[in-house]
Amino acid sequence: MIRAVLFDATGTLIHLRESVGETYARMARPHGIEIAARHLDAAFSRAFRRMPPMAFSRVPREHIADLERTWWRELVLATFRDRRAIDRLADFDRYFDHVFAYYADPAAWVLAPNTRETLAELRRSGRRTGIVSNFDYRLGTILDGFGLGPLLDVVILPSDVGAAKPDPRIFTAAVERLRCEPGDALYVGNDADDDVAGACAAGLHAIDVASLPTLRAVVGRVESLESGVKSR
Repeated sequence: MIRAVLFDATGTLIHLRESVGETYARMARPHGIEIAARHLDAAFSRAFRRMPPMAFSRVPREHIADLERTWWRELVLATFRDRRAIDRLADFDRYFDHVFAYYADPAAWVLAPNTRETLAELRRSGRRTGIVSNFDYRLGTILDGFGLGPLLDVVILPSDVGAAKPDPRIFTAAVERLRCEPGDALYVGNDADDDVAGACAAGLHAIDVASLPTLRAVVGRVESLESGVKSR
């Protein structure tokens, strides 16, 4: 029986209102810098791939928020260095403060259609729900802004485990918190490696959200999985 359904956050339940490049470019203009959004999008992608996982093991919890913020600062800095624009950004720290605060605001995000209805229906059916995300401490504010807090039984971040997706430990931590077996949980995400492969490596069922016609279709997929389990 599928007792729990877990979701990725960004790219699955919440989406950026505009691309990273569009945000970075828009917020750089008051600093006198004009860079095409598409160039910043490409630079961000290259810099992101080079970054280590945002997971800090054996670190006192009170230091993690600062480490997460520093991680993002290095990523934004690398993005502008890639475009050879950092020397033109005279007050980078002030710029970064604005960018970091912007992404903590629910207004920077769009909730995927049917998210609340899907979570509510899953809970009405007796299943537990949660999020396993590689995001940082700002996610709680965003989820609360969309009214999702009461619809979630657990939210697991790298800061809770000292590991980030696709490391199986972050998925294992979620199912342990929900007190269910990995084989009794389904994970829904948008990344083949971090989400689908990572969850499967931890023993969960996993599906790519892109395979669903709507998010609400996950309810039917759960029922199909249960039928398959019962028939074996």
